[in-house]
Amino acid sequence: MGLVMATILATDGHSVEATLPSEPSWQEAMKRAIRSGHDLCKRLAIAPALSSSQAEADFPVFVPLEYVNRMRKGDPDDPLLRQVASSHDETLRSDVALLDPVGDLAAQLGGGVLQKYERRVLLITTGACAVHCRYCFRRHFPYETAPKGKTGWSRSLRLIEQDRSIDEVILSGGDPLTLADESLSWLIRQIGAIGHVQRIRIHTRVPVVIPQRVCESLLKWVRESAKPLFFVMHFNHAQEIDHSVAKSLRALVSAGATVLNQAVLLRGINDSVEAQKQLCLKLINLQVLPYYLHQLDLVQGALHYQVTDQAGAKIVEALRAQLPGYGVPKLVRELAGQQSKTPL
Repeated sequence: MGLVMATILATDGHSVEATLPSEPSWQEAMKRAIRSGHDLCKRLAIAPALSSSQAEADFPVFVPLEYVNRMRKGDPDDPLLRQVASSHDETLRSDVALLDPVGDLAAQLGGGVLQKYERRVLLITTGACAVHCRYCFRRHFPYETAPKGKTGWSRSLRLIEQDRSIDEVILSGGDPLTLADESLSWLIRQIGAIGHVQRIRIHTRVPVVIPQRVCESLLKWVRESAKPLFFVMHFNHAQEIDHSVAKSLRALVSAGATVLNQAVLLRGINDSVEAQKQLCLKLINLQVLPYYLHQLDLVQGALHYQVTDQAGAKIVEALRAQLPGYGVPKLVRELAGQQSKTPL
């Protein structure tokens, strides 16, 4: 953590110089993230028995302090905590749950490139994330097979360059924004140089949990991109958006990016009209358009978050009566093998 000089007013009315701690870098925020349910509960004054070491053996806890600091102490039902805290429910097996619920493995073209829909491909850039969401549909994905670094990505880029029907490249993971800006800048330039690619989309949750990730070196490659950049964020609850997050979103918009949001409908977290309304209002007031409200992917270990289609449809119907049309997300489900998301 660095230091900054600040001028403050002393009690006698004279100004004095003081050394204050500055905001940690996003890399430092990653290093100091909480890595166990026990430590997370202890920090929030919640009984550690609420976490599950058995669940964490399958999928580790990883939560940045910047995100933890937005949680309510002493509240085991906090909507942010419930997204990232391990629980015994994850260890319950289900016959309808899958390790690959959206058909990622069947969609692989090679080199970390997936294609499910016409004109678009998705590039798995990394297996790293800045937070481990317990409902993650890729919690079992074989990231060791994904390309790494410029050499690996060069093979992926050749696949994209050879198919002139592709006009959009989606960077995903893991989370692309866990990569260094030097690597991302190179990758954006390489994709931008492919003539038939018209748009680049980046799916990320890093600015949600570590808002200082939207730093000047990131904004530089956003401003310099030869092709339009679309950032798809993953906010699930209005409580996730504090002053620092709002500042980062404004910076992305000012740099020329189009910013969208897709949320997941989660039982006991955001499955109410009021929770969804407050989230959508905060987003559109920051020029972030709600894009999709996803029904839960049927991933093994996450079915305790499931909400019925009927309940989801009622929420979206109520939102239409209370929000402008551009502020209402589409309720969808992703089904393996389909040509698009399935509207509900």
